[in-house]
Amino acid sequence: MPLLRPTMVLGHLDLPDEPTFVRKLSLNVVVMGLLAGASLRLYRALILQAGWSNSWIWIAGTFLVGVGILFLLTTMHLGNYPVRSWAWRAPLFALFEAAMEVSVSLALTLAGLERIGSLTATIEDWQSSAVRLVIVRVVGILLFAIVLAFVSTMVRLVLLPRKPVHH
Repeated sequence: MPLLRPTMVLGHLDLPDEPTFVRKLSLNVVVMGLLAGASLRLYRALILQAGWSNSWIWIAGTFLVGVGILFLLTTMHLGNYPVRSWAWRAPLFALFEAAMEVSVSLALTLAGLERIGSLTATIEDWQSSAVRLVIVRVVGILLFAIVLAFVSTMVRLVLLPRKPVHH
């Protein structure tokens, strides 16, 4: 039996709609971390398999798209919560993201699809790159979360109007 049954009184109230599928996903730190890790590693594999260019625009563009994917998914998750809770959400997101990316990298390495430059990666390559990847991802996400917290706090304090306090 629902707590609030539709009646004539409640029929005139605007009750919140069910959150969208994307919103439900973005609320879950595990799902967003795993989604970010898998999408980044598959994006990297696709870029390295599709071709390589010596153009600095190509190299910078593919790097920036990867960083954009990572920070977009991080923002999608953290933006659902107050900045206070980011102190534990950002590191947890980073750990899930890095773990998934390392796992997908291992699967691609075992399948012979992981590349390091123009060469096929071996399990020895995977071990060293996995440690480096975890450090870079965790530090990068934590630094981004700090910058995002600062910017969102400044926007909230400076740009958004404050409600007057009534005594």
